[in-house]
Amino acid sequence: MSLSRREFMLFGAAGGATLAGGLMVPLGMSWDRDEKGDPVGVTLDYPEVEVGQYSELTVGVLSNFAYPAESQSNLLVRVGKPVMHGIGPESDLVAYSNLCTHMGCPITEYQADEAVLGPCPCHYTAFDLAKDGQPALGQATQNLPRVVLRLDGDQIVATGIHRPLYGHSDPLHGVGVELLQST
Repeated sequence: MSLSRREFMLFGAAGGATLAGGLMVPLGMSWDRDEKGDPVGVTLDYPEVEVGQYSELTVGVLSNFAYPAESQSNLLVRVGKPVMHGIGPESDLVAYSNLCTHMGCPITEYQADEAVLGPCPCHYTAFDLAKDGQPALGQATQNLPRVVLRLDGDQIVATGIHRPLYGHSDPLHGVGVELLQST
């Protein structure tokens, strides 16, 4: 049986669409979704680790902590107003990786009045922490990875990471990486 060029193209397109759908549908179903039902990323669960005390945090002041591994730097901040995914009595406590999603440069500056982390010292990207760490200015096109938090009384507990960490497909597997354990 020989196929005409038209039949060949139709069967090829149908086969490609079937293959693409077979790969994308399960992936799309596994993504977390926002309030509108749109996919927003994947959350990886890691061991629960205490990363701070709520009563010791000052609004607008960054607190550094390592999670999920000793080599992974993150920032914890009370924004001072209710924010997306914020926890605590004021829904203002969030934590993010401090590595820019553009090229992985560490960000240490915080503009408390705007709830903006940055600019990144490499290419000047800034991230809006009140809007789930989305880029507010600069080269980055992806939100900062958010550390998933839970409040147990006064203890702040990290339970996972939402979105991939810059430069790591799995930050717990690597030479010399020590997993943090809750004490």
